[in-house]
Amino acid sequence: MNWVRGSTTQSLTLWSDSPETTVIVPVVSLRAQNIPASPIRRLTPLADATASRGVHVHRLNIGQPDVHTPRAMIEAYQTYDEPVLAYGPSLGIPALREAAAADYARHGSAVDASDVIVTTGGSEAIRFSLCAVADPGDEVLVFEPFYANYLGFAAEYGVHLRAVSSSIDSGFHLPDIETIEAAITERTKAILVTSPGNPTGAIYSSEEMSRLGEVALRHDLFLISDEAYREFAYDGVKVTSALTLDQVLDRVIVVDSVSKRYSACGARIGFFVSKNPEVHQAAMRMAFARLCPATVDQRAALAAFATPQTYFDEVVAEYTRRRDVLVDGLRQIEGVQTYTPEGAFYTMATFPVDDVDRFAAWLLTDFSLDGETVMLAPASGFYSTPGLGTKEARIAYVLECEALRRAALCLAAAIPRYLESGRGALPRA
Repeated sequence: MNWVRGSTTQSLTLWSDSPETTVIVPVVSLRAQNIPASPIRRLTPLADATASRGVHVHRLNIGQPDVHTPRAMIEAYQTYDEPVLAYGPSLGIPALREAAAADYARHGSAVDASDVIVTTGGSEAIRFSLCAVADPGDEVLVFEPFYANYLGFAAEYGVHLRAVSSSIDSGFHLPDIETIEAAITERTKAILVTSPGNPTGAIYSSEEMSRLGEVALRHDLFLISDEAYREFAYDGVKVTSALTLDQVLDRVIVVDSVSKRYSACGARIGFFVSKNPEVHQAAMRMAFARLCPATVDQRAALAAFATPQTYFDEVVAEYTRRRDVLVDGLRQIEGVQTYTPEGAFYTMATFPVDDVDRFAAWLLTDFSLDGETVMLAPASGFYSTPGLGTKEARIAYVLECEALRRAALCLAAAIPRYLESGRGALPRA
């Protein structure tokens, strides 16, 4: 067969015993082609094939906790008994918006229910944010490594993510202000940050958040703050919400979600929060266009807001243990570099191989230790600068401590075997 590519169609010519037949088919948009594959999920077919052979895969690639969802949330699903599953309000059920606003107030943020829009997961809140502040061709400043799906969301709207690199040596905290400001151009419309960070676990200090607020004010930018991991902070480190930056509050958009906070990733309920009337109106028009978030999930999320603080205390203590087990295990592996993350449930690690993408695939296709192996998220997909992250992986400590110990032992055994195979050895100096 032969393809002839045009601007909007492709011509497919088929040869057979009959005369040639030409079929005209549409061309997939460049926007769709530019949406990258997820580094978090793209190895799933390999992992599933490995598991089908009887090898247990420690899936540390994805932030899917095994911590139990609050029982009140599950019961809200089980007891839903309306005669009609009807549309809800486009901005979200009023009681849920009020509950979210009250929760922000408990954390020191002056938010009213009228500032909150319920979204279909945090993902939609990010989409609303990008679309509200940037036109096609505009830029949004991010700090790499960043949540990989930001690239896909930006590609959907023709927005360019302009990346400023941070380093594992500093635990991926912000670079100096001069470096940040040097990346700002006349097309820059916003700064997008995540604290606690995914994929890094870094928590920006109050001074760092204030610095970002000052940059936003000085350069007339919006500050989009992804705070989906707010509850997960360790060792007494405090999370500073962008909603507490009074001097730039009219420039702040907060993105939030129930997914991680309540171990309810399947609920797909998020929040878009802004006290800027024009930004709020823009997001409201987008909310009208997609009709409404899921009604039953909102009822369950509302029930989750009644979860007592003891639940979070126990979860934070458990994640602290898991973090310490994983970091200790990684530090015992020759050639592996990591650090102690302050929040969320991820760490980044540098491996002594030439390409973690190949190494991660090899772990699933060619390696096992006592019937076990590990699934990682290669970090190259969390960067937009070509060549960065090729020796790094994001590792989610969302499994129980014993599983994390076993995973670290697998990695310790796998690395020398992989290097001895000659497939991924670093070039000699």
